[in-house]
Parts: sequence; structure tokens; C-alpha cells
Amino acid sequence: MSGLTRKEQRARTNEALLDATIRCLVTHGYAGTTTQRIQDEAGVSRGALLHHFGAKSELLVAAIHHIADIRLRNLTELVADLGEGPQALEQMVRAVRSAMAGPPYQAAIELWVASRTDPQLRAALLPAERELGSTLYEIFEEHAGIADPEAARTAFESLMALVRGLELTRLMRTDQKQADRVIDEWLHNVARLREH
Repeated sequence: MSGLTRKEQRARTNEALLDATIRCLVTHGYAGTTTQRIQDEAGVSRGALLHHFGAKSELLVAAIHHIADIRLRNLTELVADLGEGPQALEQMVRAVRSAMAGPPYQAAIELWVASRTDPQLRAALLPAERELGSTLYEIFEEHAGIADPEAARTAFESLMALVRGLELTRLMRTDQKQADRVIDEWLHNVARLREH
């Protein structure tokens, strides 16, 4: 880390710890994510870990926001070039599905489940997820082309439930093409709601 200022070193160590937390959540699950594992995964000393996060709960709260930021950044990049044409809805749905998969999303799922019985975790998780959900809905509204607000909200909520469910069951599914067919069926059903 030579050549970096103290502030840059702190930022790099902080990010290393948060990225290590994501990897531990994915690999070991919430229950198996210990501060020792995170410290080892990040390659930092115990003192460095404690300097940045005095308790595991502080680290997990910071990880929640880090994960939400990564997911939001990924989604924003995926939808940056979406057009206004008839393919916009399908492209947007594929982008949302892609953004709601992979390690950051899998880590988020671990935290969602843990927050069911952990009020402190839930209190930290809700604002981050609401902000992400709000941004997702704005993107959906912009590209879905559904004039009726109630129908648009229902279509959005059904898409979120569908995409979350597909990602949760992905590891147990032998036919990955079935998930694509489910998305195609959703697109077919929602197409009738679109403006003409």
C-alpha cells in the first residue's frame, strides 16, 4: 500500500473488509461468517479489523450498505443504454434479473434471512433495501410502458418476487432454461398491459 495516503489506506482496508464479508456470507452463510474468517479473508490484522469495526454487528451493518451500493451500481450500468423501443421492457427485465444474481445478491439473501430474528440487522437492512427498491421501481416505470399506476406496481412486485424466487432456487434447479421460460411467460403476460 506504499504511496497511498492514510485516508486512502483506510478506505482500501475498509473496502477489503466489506468485500471479504460478502465472500464469507456467500461461502459460509450468515451463521458461519465470523470476524476471524472475515479478517483472514481480507488479509488484515485483528487490530486493523477492530480499528474499522469495533463489533461484528457494525461490520454487518456496513456490509449491508456496501452490498446495496454494489447492486445499485451494477443495475445502473446494465440499464444505462436501454432505449425506448418495444424491446425496452425485455431488456430492462433481463438487466434486473442479472443485477439480482451473483455474490452480492446471495450475500444480501443471507442478511435478509438473518434479519428476520435480528432487529438491529433488520433496522439497518430496511432503509438500504427500500432505496434500492425505489430505484428499481423508477427504472421499471421508465421502461415498462404501463400507463395504469396500479397495474405497473403489480407488474413490478410480481417481477421482484419472480426474480428473487428464481435466484433462490437456482442452485437446486437442474434445468436452467426453465427459469428463462418463466421470465418469457411473465413478459408475455405483462405485454398486454403496455401502452400501444
